[in-house]
Amino acid sequence: MKFARRHFLHLAASAVIVSAVPRIARAQATSLEVLDWGSGERVVLVHGSVFNGPLTWGQQRPLAERWRLEVLNRRGYGSSPPPAVRSDFEEDARDIAASLGEGAHLVGHSYGAIGALYAAALRPQAVRSLVVNEPPAFRLLKGDTAADAIVEAQAALRRDVEPRAFVEAFLKTITAPGAPPPRPLPDPLPPALEQGARTAMLARPQGDAEIPLDALRRTSFPKLVTSGGHHPVFEGICDKLQRELNTERAIIRGAGHNVPSTGAPFNERLEAFLKSV
Repeated sequence: MKFARRHFLHLAASAVIVSAVPRIARAQATSLEVLDWGSGERVVLVHGSVFNGPLTWGQQRPLAERWRLEVLNRRGYGSSPPPAVRSDFEEDARDIAASLGEGAHLVGHSYGAIGALYAAALRPQAVRSLVVNEPPAFRLLKGDTAADAIVEAQAALRRDVEPRAFVEAFLKTITAPGAPPPRPLPDPLPPALEQGARTAMLARPQGDAEIPLDALRRTSFPKLVTSGGHHPVFEGICDKLQRELNTERAIIRGAGHNVPSTGAPFNERLEAFLKSV
């Protein structure tokens, strides 16, 4: 396996504005931390909330034997700069879109999957393929009692508590009824998790996301939607994306929401998809 390299991605203001994507503006110059694992075709990996890039994608390192994995740290994570105001999937989308350069496969998890969907609509010509795992795009199920309850529960979360308490409460909002409770978090939180928790505490709500379905329907790149088979709301979101965007679909059980943590099962499905492109 190739030695992991770390660099800072200088993103030019080159993202094209797509008029059909609501409220997405031109990408601004910034500098995101990126860890490069391996060599080969480029695969840009975008993490979700609380857990940074290396923590989210650690089980994908074996793929670096055949692919160049570019593990982004979103704003507010690792050594990337802070968000302009707060962590925001539309600001993430501008960063992600610029990170694609002349073209790459794009893989997003959770909050990062929302940013990846927006970014793919913003610069479809730079997306070789798109994989999203359980984007918490609850508006896709607006009117669904369970989805609306998650949005309300997350809106009610206190932001004036310690980061560990916030994360524990947040995880409860996305734990399916009857499922085992999430595992206890370490106390105190390791620095990387505390940093991620503080960023997530101030993030723009996931329920605000309006996935640009019309723009994405017009794209031709292959798409795969994955989920963990653990929560009816996330299954509903992923099933709707499959129907609306004519995607491939996979359910990979064993790690709940954190499907990349399954390791080999996720890697095998991801690599099979990438090779088919």
